[in-house]
Amino acid sequence: MMRALCHKIRAIPYCHRTELRILSTPWIPATWPGSIGYGIDFPSRKNPSYLRKPASVSTKATPAPSSMVMEPTADEVAFESPAHFRIYKSGKIERLNRPPVLPAGLDEATGVTSKDVVLDAETGLSARLYLPKLQEPSKKLPVVVYIHGGAFLLESADSATYHTYVNPLAAAAGVLVVSVSYRLAPEHPLPAAYEDSWAALRWAASAQDEWIAEHGDVARLFLAGDSAGANIVHDMLLRASGDGGPRVEGAIMLHPWFGGNTPIEGEPEGASAATVGLWTYACPGAVGGADDPRMNPLAPGAPALEKLGCARMLVCAGKKDPLYVRDRAYYEAVSASAWPGDVDWLESEEEEHVFFLPKPECENAKKLLDRVVAFIAGA
Repeated sequence: MMRALCHKIRAIPYCHRTELRILSTPWIPATWPGSIGYGIDFPSRKNPSYLRKPASVSTKATPAPSSMVMEPTADEVAFESPAHFRIYKSGKIERLNRPPVLPAGLDEATGVTSKDVVLDAETGLSARLYLPKLQEPSKKLPVVVYIHGGAFLLESADSATYHTYVNPLAAAAGVLVVSVSYRLAPEHPLPAAYEDSWAALRWAASAQDEWIAEHGDVARLFLAGDSAGANIVHDMLLRASGDGGPRVEGAIMLHPWFGGNTPIEGEPEGASAATVGLWTYACPGAVGGADDPRMNPLAPGAPALEKLGCARMLVCAGKKDPLYVRDRAYYEAVSASAWPGDVDWLESEEEEHVFFLPKPECENAKKLLDRVVAFIAGA
């Protein structure tokens, strides 16, 4: 995997103004290998640049001195991960090198069958359901609602990244999986992803689908997700504790993406700034920036962790993940809270963020899957 080379933030004079630029960032939380920021100019959280009218640009060609590079258009690149995405100050995004979309159907390697279901034709919310080979057709299976990662910007349930992960998960754990394809930012700013995930969780719990009605046991309902998806899981647990929320037996948080405006002790240099930058574009209306309780559940004024609406939780992190310190702090805060449930911790030595997606056959990925399977089984 690629690694970020350094984490330096520097004010750079540029064309008679000063811009805040990140010369490189840590491993930005998503499903990609190392991401490097180029010329990042974070807009004000109160008045993001893509909500402001762009400056007019003269069409008359003006010779530029050879010593300086002129901006080709008014729509400048604000944040870039060269292999994965490019975000412009206008709010437009280019998604680069997308993983292929794989069709639903029988997976010969695992014996798992999948199908796609539209949950809301108006918003486009959909899910891919996974049914493992039934050893005992009359036996009901736990239902796992899985929420993918991708910094709220990338990926879907039908991408190769997640289709090839969920098939083995469904087979190994013997569970019926509802993998959610929520709307992506910045075209659909947050809270769209949270609202879609909540709608999908409630839909799964209602057992409207014939697979869930016939083969699923919604009394054994689990939430799982990685990176931004695990961030969404936290929000879903707070909602589930309210009136009318479905009962969730357990939550599996794989390398959750949490952050904040201010670095915490032990957090790699640049990690907090990268989160602030991405959060600005994913959730432009957030009060408090990255200290919004959805991104920073430990921020002052955030909902009490004792309100988490599940009986059991498993929090996992990679020891070499820049998010490790935040994930550990979250686990310790849940453990120390008045929440009456049981929380377990698993860290993977020498592993980066969501390493189990690009290299599922490695020994640590197998150990992680085994722990997830055991957690669902109640061990």
